[in-house]
Amino acid sequence: MQQTDERRLKVLVIAPSLDGNDLSEPEWAYRWVEALSRRADVTVLASSRIGAEPLEKQLPLARVVTWPEIRWLYQKFERFNAMAKPGLPLFVAQCRKWIRDALARGETFDVGHQILPQGMRHVSALASFDIPYVIGPLGGGLKTPPAFEAEVNANRGLAARLRDFDDFRLRHDQALRRTYQKASLVLGVAPYVEERLAGLDLQRFHALPERGYGDFALERDRQNAVGQLTLFHAGRVIRTKALRDTIRALSHLRDLPGIRLISAGDGEDLPLCKAEAKALGVADRIKFLGRIPRGAVEQHYEAADVFCFPSFREPMGGVFFEAMAHGLPIVAAANGGPDFLINNSCGIKVPVTNPDDFARGIADAVRTLAMDPSLRARLGAGARARLKSFGSWDDKADLMLTFYQQIMAQTDAMPTSATKQERAAQ
Repeated sequence: MQQTDERRLKVLVIAPSLDGNDLSEPEWAYRWVEALSRRADVTVLASSRIGAEPLEKQLPLARVVTWPEIRWLYQKFERFNAMAKPGLPLFVAQCRKWIRDALARGETFDVGHQILPQGMRHVSALASFDIPYVIGPLGGGLKTPPAFEAEVNANRGLAARLRDFDDFRLRHDQALRRTYQKASLVLGVAPYVEERLAGLDLQRFHALPERGYGDFALERDRQNAVGQLTLFHAGRVIRTKALRDTIRALSHLRDLPGIRLISAGDGEDLPLCKAEAKALGVADRIKFLGRIPRGAVEQHYEAADVFCFPSFREPMGGVFFEAMAHGLPIVAAANGGPDFLINNSCGIKVPVTNPDDFARGIADAVRTLAMDPSLRARLGAGARARLKSFGSWDDKADLMLTFYQQIMAQTDAMPTSATKQERAAQ
């Protein structure tokens, strides 16, 4: 849906940490904005970091306004800064001032869109004005399944404490509640986000994975031996990513010695995973690669037979998009983002019950795939089709334009956008 020059929508995007050269949230949000900027008149309010490629060079078709991120926060406290975002209140205040000044100058915007941050714990500057706006896609905030709490909380960190505080704020923080209640549309990476925001009386919710598909890996014929599998697990090695459960699953597959596991990733749970593999007598069937370069990760996707990533508290999981682009059948947990992303056309989902039954469930799924090469082939082809069904980045931009136009149509019976925005600037 390419807008004509006569009536290109004027979209105000707020996205701190936007960067096409980064990973995870900053990168996928950049791709959304880049695709939007080819279809609409986009103004982006963002933060900047020393040494990063200037955002105005990355987004030549958009008007870019940035403020420097607090240097010592991202240089000395990178993990804390990424999770808690202590500099965000300053950024929100800077956005409010810029928007207020822009409206006072006579500028108007058809719609606003706060794409980042993704966590459900941050107010939006857009809530202070009469510009109709979209929030999201939001994600995160999932609870640890009760039977897993003892193992997860053995290394209880900042993320867990923030999740506990999030619940309190969603019930009692009026500014945060107003951010979501006033939004014309709240996007979530999966249906569980709507459940997390229950009680806020949202105007409209839509589940939409944050990622679009890019290039697919070349199709290839994978081995079709019965009882032979190379499982691949890729991601940060923390308890919730379920590498430990996958290792336990191997102990239930002793009669199938041709099943092997490759793990790519590092993290606080890695020493415990190695110890568990040794204690269970399956260490000789596992390769722990640690953190490896991006190119090496792609090679392991290509060489694997199954992507086994049963992360049981996963907001969405970009690794699933990567695995599906390689045509890999998937073993995932039936919880959170993967429960929405993966269906029976592309993988097997394992109920998240308790650690013992979960490991047995993973083992059963792996056994099914090991003994049925034709099923692996069907699910691998289904993975590519499933990924394509979520749309490319251009498809997502077109969908957003449709949403924006619907939102604008809903305001036609109200005072004109210009009148409302001028009043807000006063």
